[in-house]
Formats: sequence, structure tokens, C-alpha cells
Amino acid sequence: MQHDLIAQARTWLAEDPDPETRDELGALIEAGDTDELAARFAGTLQFGTAGLRGELGAGPMRMNRSVVIRAAAGLAAYLKAQGRDGGLVVIGYDARYKSEDFARDTAAVMTGAGLRAAVLPRPLPTPVLAYAIRHLGAVAGVEVTASHNPPRDNGYKVYLGDGSQIVPPADGEIAAAIAAVGPLAGVVRPEDGWETLGEEVLEAYLARTDAVLAPGSPRTARTVYTAMHGVGTSVLTAAFERAGFPAPVLVTEQAEPDPAFPTVAFPNPEEPGAMDLAFATARRAAPDLIVANDPDADRCAVAVPDTSVEGGWRMLRGDEVGALLAAHLVERGVSGVFAESIVSSSLLGRIAEKAGLGYEETLTGFKWIARVDGLRYGYEEALGYCVDPEGVRDKDGITAALLVVELASVLKEQGRTLLDLLDDLALAHGLHATDQLSVRVEDLTVIADAMARLREQPPTALAGLAVTSAEDLSRGTASLPPTDGLRYQLEGARVIVRPSGTEPKLKCYLEVVVPVADAASLPAARARGAELLAGIKRDLAAAAGI
Repeated sequence: MQHDLIAQARTWLAEDPDPETRDELGALIEAGDTDELAARFAGTLQFGTAGLRGELGAGPMRMNRSVVIRAAAGLAAYLKAQGRDGGLVVIGYDARYKSEDFARDTAAVMTGAGLRAAVLPRPLPTPVLAYAIRHLGAVAGVEVTASHNPPRDNGYKVYLGDGSQIVPPADGEIAAAIAAVGPLAGVVRPEDGWETLGEEVLEAYLARTDAVLAPGSPRTARTVYTAMHGVGTSVLTAAFERAGFPAPVLVTEQAEPDPAFPTVAFPNPEEPGAMDLAFATARRAAPDLIVANDPDADRCAVAVPDTSVEGGWRMLRGDEVGALLAAHLVERGVSGVFAESIVSSSLLGRIAEKAGLGYEETLTGFKWIARVDGLRYGYEEALGYCVDPEGVRDKDGITAALLVVELASVLKEQGRTLLDLLDDLALAHGLHATDQLSVRVEDLTVIADAMARLREQPPTALAGLAVTSAEDLSRGTASLPPTDGLRYQLEGARVIVRPSGTEPKLKCYLEVVVPVADAASLPAARARGAELLAGIKRDLAAAAGI
């Protein structure tokens, strides 16, 4: 067994094109570190609906140039099998370790396979790549990014020519094509022959961002902005300048791209501590709101002044921002369909119904939301918002930021705030309080065991609320294809449990709806909502054994 493992590692080493990972793997072989080698060679990093994502390092279970070259070769073979030979593949990348290398390798493989390749001019937000696919008439797009994952990770996100992320069966067919790639020596990789795009593609995207705003709308709200050490600063500030918003006050420690993400444990605005520097900057600058992007700027977080919380600033939940943007679009008189994933708040459906607009629920992820017919607005609770589906068929943290600052400006002119509008929505539709129980694991069997336990012994009550229905979503429903998840309806509440598709996490999404009689009863409704959420979280953790 040990001999086979070393032989396998030596075979991989012999064709690894990257001096860094060759040295790393050579040192592990030399040291006879069979535990680490066993982890690196336990299988292959699986290509799924999020493409690839994993820790950087040598071996088939890590993100590296060998794995990326195989992925690109498989994608090229898939595209040619679909009759796309000679078509354009546009490639974007963020500022993480190895991102530019992976983008260049992808361009070389596409060129060698007889496709045309064009690479974005520099590290840019993922939505710029999603926009460029349709703008340039590409047959596919690749974004090299690990989004908001830890610094040691990178990833590989694939879009087809419609500008949306891949869904089944394309993901399985691409995975099969990757598995069929032979030795790397057989993958043709010329030194040149692809195009490096100029700034005009970014200019076209920025020109499109203007379309999300209402002509003549107020542009007065003042913001503090953090790019979370990612690629958002230059694009967001350019978009704000074009729109005529006041220039945002930057969180200078996090404004420039830095793959080490030195000021945050996890570069995700939702993680504890990630927004601390933004809050500190806001206490000095006293803006109307804080806007944050994640490192590839496809997500948008919002924080607002709130004297009732310690430090005076509060992060809005993704569901709150999702409802605010929906209310703003309704007020502007838009038409079309509003859509969200099943893990997001049911408030969106109530807003759409009252406005006479279409509404659809999808599986988790913008790969599903973006495919809704007639989509005008889509959002997901994990800080993702699609506010211009004709331009970007994916979540877009830049245009979402523009729209939320427009809304804040409209309210400011009225002497009101985002919190006032949230109160209005609670009075109109009931208080929709949401929370998440999220458990990060080292051992993935913990997640499988928790899901098995809940399937075998579903809870009958949570926080004293009777469970009125329990659905195993792996069987599919009348409106949803199968997915690994569980959904519980309770009296006045809803719970969904699912493994994360991109991180080693078990995620439980909780929502309670508390009726509100009048403005005076809002504080009591909020207290009741918080109490129920805490109880559901406690009882669900016990039921799942986590």
C-alpha cells in the first residue's frame, strides 16, 4: 500500500508543470510522509455544479496547475462534443495565489484544443466575467476564484454561453470529459495564441451598471466601503463615480488585493470579525451605510447605524437586504418575475404577490435563480443579488451596491433609513426573522451522520412549535429537482438543512414569521422572533447530534 502510494506520487510528480508544487510533493516523498500523501491522493478533486474548489497544493485532491489543465482539457473536449469547436472561451481571475497561472493555463489549453481564448486584462470581479460571456458572444466562460473561502483555497467556476453557471447534466458531462483526459503530455498547450482583452470590456460592463439606477434618482447617501482584500475597489469606485454617488470612504487596510487576507480570519463579510475594520472606519466617518464586497465582488453586504447594538453599527442579514431591494424595485414600478432559492426568506414571495408580480423558488445557487423565465430580480440569503439579469445572469456585488445606495439616498431625502423601511415591511407582511445554524467540520462524515440521523428520526417539534411537514428533498418535489436537503414546515416557522456545496459545512436555515398588529408591537415581535430562532437552533442541533 505504502509502495503504491509513493509510486502514484512519483507518477504525478513526473508530469507536474509547476516548480512550486513539484518541490512540495518531492519533499513529501523524500520525507516518506505517507499520511499527507494519502490525503493528497485519496481520489481526485470532484468537478460539480460549483466547478472546482479546494486547498492549494500538490496532488489530485488539491488545486494546482495539473488539476486545472485537466479541467480545462475536459471542458474543451465537452465544448467540442457540443459542436462549439472554434468558439470563444473568455477567462477571468481574481487576485488569489495562483489565479493568474490557472487562467493562463486555461487559455493555453483552449487554444491548443482549437477553441479561441480571451483573458480579462487583470484581476477583476466575477460579475465582469459573467457579463463578458454574453457581451463577447462566447460559448463558455471560466472564472478562477475561490470567492470568500480561506486564503489557502482556490477554485474554478464554469459558465456556458448563456452567461449562467453550469447545472446538470452539463456538470456531469464535463466531469466525465475531465476523467477521460490522459497524461498531461498529451494536452496541447501552446505558449501563445490567445487574446488578452483590454479595458474596453470593463468599460462596457461599467456602462451597463448605469442601467440599474432610475434616471434622476437621488444620489446623496454616503458610504464606507471594504473590498475585503479582494478585487472590488477599483470597479466599485468607478461605478459610483459614473453614477454620481459621493466617493465611498475606503477601509484602507482592506482596499487593495492581497491573497493573504491579513486582517480577517475568513474573507467573508458574514464571518465574525470580518467587518470590524469597516465598523471602526464608519465610527470615524459617520456615513449613512457601509457596503462590503467579498473578495471576488459577486456578493454585497450592507451595515447600518443602529444605536441599539454595541458599537453602533449592525450588519443587515442577506434576507433583509433582499427584501429591501425588492421593495425598492416594486416602488420603481418594475415588471417581471422575482425569484429566490428555497433557503431564503419567504418575505420575497409576499412582496411579489402584493405587487402582482411573478414569483419562483429554486434550488440553492444562482445557477438556478438565473435560469428563471422572465427574471427581473433574484436573490439568495448568502448576500447574493441579481439586479440586472439582462446584463449579468449571476449575483453581482457591484450593481447590488449601486441599487442599495440608491435606495438609501431615496430614503435619506425623505428623512428615513433602511431600518424604517424594514419596519414598514414587517407591518405590511409580518415580521420575518431569519437565522442560520452553520457548523464547519474537519471530518465530512460528521455532516453525513447528521443528515442520516435527521432522516431516520425527524424532529416532531422545535422550540415548542409542532413540525407540520417533513420533506426529504433528495426525492425531489413537484417544483424542484432532487437535492441533498431536508425541509421542515412548522406552525409559523420553516427550517431547511443541507450540506454546503462549496465549503465543509452543514447549514441549517431558519425562519419564523411573527404577526405584527401595529408599530408599537414591533419590539415585542422582534423579541419573540429572536426567542423562537434561538429555541429552534438549540433543538435542531440536538436532533442532528451537532
